[in-house]
Amino acid sequence: MLDLSLTHRAGDFALKADLTIGPGVTAITGPSGAGKTTLLSLIAGLSRPSEGHIRLHGKMLVDTHTKQFLPAHRRHIGQVFQEARLFPHLNVRHNLLYGRLFAGKDRTGPTVQAIIDLLDIAPLLRRRPRDLSGGERQRVAIGRALLSNPALLLLDEPLSALDPVRKAELLPYLRRLRDGIALPMLYVTHQREEVAELATGWVRVEHGLVTAGQ
Repeated sequence: MLDLSLTHRAGDFALKADLTIGPGVTAITGPSGAGKTTLLSLIAGLSRPSEGHIRLHGKMLVDTHTKQFLPAHRRHIGQVFQEARLFPHLNVRHNLLYGRLFAGKDRTGPTVQAIIDLLDIAPLLRRRPRDLSGGERQRVAIGRALLSNPALLLLDEPLSALDPVRKAELLPYLRRLRDGIALPMLYVTHQREEVAELATGWVRVEHGLVTAGQ
């Protein structure tokens, strides 16, 4: 469960959010520049809100009133961006294992083999990123994020850089991820078909105001 109530100001722009988000895939929609990526940055710990708090599964990530701020690397939040951002000098297996380094001492969560099976990437393990299609790179990026054993997964327009064919290839894996792993996910998108295919909840961001979709 993600609970947040905050205001963030940057110059003339202000973002306001008061939300409780449960399990499943919560789509975040809204026009460009509305504050969607800013919201993810605040949750991930890449930015600090001007006022308010963010709590994840009962753990306080930030509270401006008590001056608490948990750094990004200690929040156990996985991120997947528009571009896969894989290490070009590592093959797929070693890109995945890099994510495992951040899983914590207890190493709970899905195993490497479970993620390989879930995302159907066994045939790719020896390849370098340059030898993968865009959809394959995104599958590996998602796998790497999952192997960090995150409490929350943030996906910032993960399909926007793909052509329609690659998008169609990746959507079934995202549905499988939604249905196979009990992990809350925030999914930024401009595409209605992605919301219809994946979302179990919806948040709208417009002119800096974050509201639950109706």
